[in-house]
Amino acid sequence: MTSHPLLTAFKASKPAFGAWVTIPGIWAARTAAGASPHLSWLVIDCEHGLTPLQPGAAESIAAISGLGPNAPSTIVRIPATGACADGSATWQIKYVLDAGAKGVLVPMISTAAQAKSIVKAARFPPQGNRGFGSPFTQASWGISATDYLANANDSVLVLDGIFIGPYDLSLSFEHPAPNPDPVAPIEEKIQAILQAAHKAGKKCAIYCSSGEQAAQRAAQGFDMINVTSDSGAMSEGIARSLAIATGQSVRKEFGY
Repeated sequence: MTSHPLLTAFKASKPAFGAWVTIPGIWAARTAAGASPHLSWLVIDCEHGLTPLQPGAAESIAAISGLGPNAPSTIVRIPATGACADGSATWQIKYVLDAGAKGVLVPMISTAAQAKSIVKAARFPPQGNRGFGSPFTQASWGISATDYLANANDSVLVLDGIFIGPYDLSLSFEHPAPNPDPVAPIEEKIQAILQAAHKAGKKCAIYCSSGEQAAQRAAQGFDMINVTSDSGAMSEGIARSLAIATGQSVRKEFGY
């Protein structure tokens, strides 16, 4: 079995809902992975989250894949920012893919040369220059080494689409961060990116911070939608329960 939930959703053109893992540790990752049958993917954030690339990413991947073949697809956001065409991010891509990640999210790619470098690093020859030899990769996928080598180029996700970060997008154009939604000029840019991605035959993903927001993005046609983060869900859940316990208005407490 070389498919996985996010790849299946992409092929079926269905919205794939996921969550962001920012808290380090195998139990945080496994708890998030088992939270809902509607969870198609998880991003282990090694850029802004606290999970270290080594060995934290590999441990989190193993914790998630240990849930079985229906576990959410594990995507790792590597810490390299603006991965260079000289291959400076290659080792990070190799590390997380060898650990069994189903895909890699690379921040701040801005040139065609950078994009080509990233794709080559994530593909075995002849499509790329990824080396083969890890004794652990196929175990995370639950298949043989032969099957992994034969199918990885078609199953590992890398630059299959564009991921919109509304916070960075807002700040880049000197607008306030979403609270909770982006201001109108940024929303116009988000919709333009969505249309451009689909016109080019690529998937379009976006970060949301609530189920309500995620449902709206799904209705707009986004393909890969973050619903919440582990740290955000923990804080909101604790605050909500305490608001109820102390007789406070939950609606007032959370601003809706």
